[in-house]
Amino acid sequence: MTTIKLHNSKTRKKEVFSPIDPDNVRMYVCGPTVYDRAHIGNARPVVVFDVLYRLLRHVYGPDHVTYVRNFTDVDDKINARAAESGREIGEITAETTQWYLDDMGALGAMEPNEMPRATQYIPQMIEMIEGLIADGFAYAKDGHALFRVRAYKHYGALSGRSVDDMIAGARVEVAPYKEDPMDFVLWKPSTDDLPGWDSPWGRGRPGWHIECSAMSKDLLGESFDIHGGGNDLQFPHHENEIAQSCCASGHAEDGGGFANYWLHNEMLQVEGKKMSKSLGNFFTVHDLLEQGIPGEVIRFVFLSTHYGKPMDWTAKKAAEAKEVLRKWAGVAVESERVGPDEEVVDALSDDLNTWGAIDRMHELFESDERELLSASAKLLGFDLLSIASSNWAKPFAFETEDGRFLEEGIDYLPTVAVFGWGTISDDVRDSALAIVHRWLKHRREKAWAEADALRDAALQAGVELRATRSPNGVNGGTASLLSEVSIAKLESLL
Repeated sequence: MTTIKLHNSKTRKKEVFSPIDPDNVRMYVCGPTVYDRAHIGNARPVVVFDVLYRLLRHVYGPDHVTYVRNFTDVDDKINARAAESGREIGEITAETTQWYLDDMGALGAMEPNEMPRATQYIPQMIEMIEGLIADGFAYAKDGHALFRVRAYKHYGALSGRSVDDMIAGARVEVAPYKEDPMDFVLWKPSTDDLPGWDSPWGRGRPGWHIECSAMSKDLLGESFDIHGGGNDLQFPHHENEIAQSCCASGHAEDGGGFANYWLHNEMLQVEGKKMSKSLGNFFTVHDLLEQGIPGEVIRFVFLSTHYGKPMDWTAKKAAEAKEVLRKWAGVAVESERVGPDEEVVDALSDDLNTWGAIDRMHELFESDERELLSASAKLLGFDLLSIASSNWAKPFAFETEDGRFLEEGIDYLPTVAVFGWGTISDDVRDSALAIVHRWLKHRREKAWAEADALRDAALQAGVELRATRSPNGVNGGTASLLSEVSIAKLESLL
């Protein structure tokens, strides 16, 4: 069996992955708070852990992997959005949840086995909080229930922080209902205009951290294999999850149980800068899709950088990704007879080395290993045959009739997006058409030197000309727009 190695944030080293039960490999990933569209930073962990999910399914079998990703549908941000819009909370969360699923689906992400919503697990949260209070790890005051951080001696182990240092660095006013500045909320009271549920501490709603502990316990058990998310969640969210879950399961002393392997992806920048609305470089996934950037291209850009390193989204990377996918899709074949290439699997098994896997796929493309390329692409979440049939991947194309080049040479030339960043201008279209006409004329007259010279010059201008022969023997060709099309160079050839 393939050996998988993962960098465990808990131990700060790469370890051989050994599941608790190989017949039931279990993974939990923190999902979105559903009050708005997901930005591209939110999408990175979705793609990262989708690749891990695919790898685990490949190694252990699809029926032996359980992947859980939650939806936080009770939160102050949601309440604020409802108040400012005048819409019902349930209407907002239902709409934004579907937006999320649609956008992540466009990136090629498989839906997890379970997608629990926090509001569906309120009784389990209340039960866990009651147990923590009964065992002295939590307390109730003024309608709140809070976790006693100092009651768990391993607190801070995941993030590498000490409680005293955290308190020394804090500059926040301590709430009067807290025994200690570091204690965190498990339950808080709700006014009549806010969502609320009856509890032993009065009508209220859960804190953020308790929901993941309750849902993962209910769906995966007290101990499971992998817990993932962005590194912005490592503290305090994941630290608090560990504390309350270990104490609830009787592992307060040894700090064991809960998740054995912790994976965190690094953050995302845009054109070398932190993504920010004030800088005008804030994009949702929906924004990019609406601009014409295919979801497969977004996914490819994400996977071109190792998940443990900061990722920079740039227009250049998107253009390069689109060109690679178009090339690969152009040679795609059915791949049901073969599995993914062993070297691709080995790269992914080495702490999700997606760039190494992509590098190997370039080799498969160059060596014309079409079945292995297509099967390996599926493991990475790319359906090359589906891409080949999509409008964005179709090149300028022309065909011939009766085995001869047509006088005009063009039979089919759609208006398509140029790498998602805009449509082809009339000048580019007309110039490309004229060049194709001339190239076909040279070939029809067997002026091969002139045809080859024009082909090479057109490539420098950003139009790739290729002669083809269809399965029935008809001569033809394709003309593809590359990432950089120079209208000046094109016109100079006419």
